[in-house]
Amino acid sequence: MLMKAVVHADRIRNIRSLFAIIQGGAMTKVACVAAELRIPDHLAAGARDAGALALATGAHAPSLHRFMRALVGLGLCVESDDGCFDLTPTGALLRSDAPESLHASAIWYGGRMWETWGNLLHSVRTGESARKLATGTDGFDHLAGDREASQIFNGAMAEMTNLVARELVKCYDFSGLRRIADIGGGHGALLATVLEAYPGMQGLLFDMPHAIAEARARFAGGDPAQRCEFVAGDFFESVPAGVDAYLLKAIVHDWTDAQSTVILSNCRRVMSAQSRLLLIERVRADRARADSLDLAIARADLTMLIGPGGKERTLQEFRDLLDASGFRLARVVSTELEYSVLEAFPR
Repeated sequence: MLMKAVVHADRIRNIRSLFAIIQGGAMTKVACVAAELRIPDHLAAGARDAGALALATGAHAPSLHRFMRALVGLGLCVESDDGCFDLTPTGALLRSDAPESLHASAIWYGGRMWETWGNLLHSVRTGESARKLATGTDGFDHLAGDREASQIFNGAMAEMTNLVARELVKCYDFSGLRRIADIGGGHGALLATVLEAYPGMQGLLFDMPHAIAEARARFAGGDPAQRCEFVAGDFFESVPAGVDAYLLKAIVHDWTDAQSTVILSNCRRVMSAQSRLLLIERVRADRARADSLDLAIARADLTMLIGPGGKERTLQEFRDLLDASGFRLARVVSTELEYSVLEAFPR
């Protein structure tokens, strides 16, 4: 009887675990809607009931109350005995003004990426981008003609980059580098953090025109802006010369090996023998594991499959890619997040 009870308990646990996976996508949408309604912003000053939140957000009060219960279940809010809701420390990260905000990320992944993930089957069956199926464009061309999408995407990337940048300056020593370039740097969050940590350093931000325009506005008035050059261009054609280090954060994972080789070769072409390349990327294990890090990297890999068509790579795949582009991998510096710094030099 005891053995049967144990088997039954394990079976129920497995069922609940699988149901959590099957239904988990709905909770992504819940976080997205919370950010879109700016509920965390409205709760920043303190607890409020569903009626007050409905007035502030223009939502249907009874439906919003049901929605708030879901936020409680996710651990983003708490409900008090008087029916008021307040933010948890995790929920506070959805505030648009939080120092480590994930507001734009929630909207991007739960909103703009929603339709693309819905076509995952297409990508798995064909190896083709589900986003291209939906938008008809390759890479990130769909952002050039959609200002709102561009702002949300670059905002989401900046949020992740802010977290990675803090780890980067703790784990990697930039001493001795006088001028660095952030290639494909979006709004410049990574470069700004490095420049703030190294006051004597000069920076160069390089990206497509729509990203550079936003970066100029975000940099305006701060000290890093006085030490940063903004250059618009296409890294498939060329990159600026005259810097000591080239930073590429989550760039080559967007592209195929052939496309990545073009980007890296363009960097190699303008580098001196003393210049260095810093790839800030996720590194896949050779064999899949059932742990949170490997799951995060697998999720990112599928995002590349359905999106721009790139992939996350193993260390050997990075070595091969760098070798084909004229580099030698010198070392790998791990961070406490899922990213590593791959330091390479011209060979």
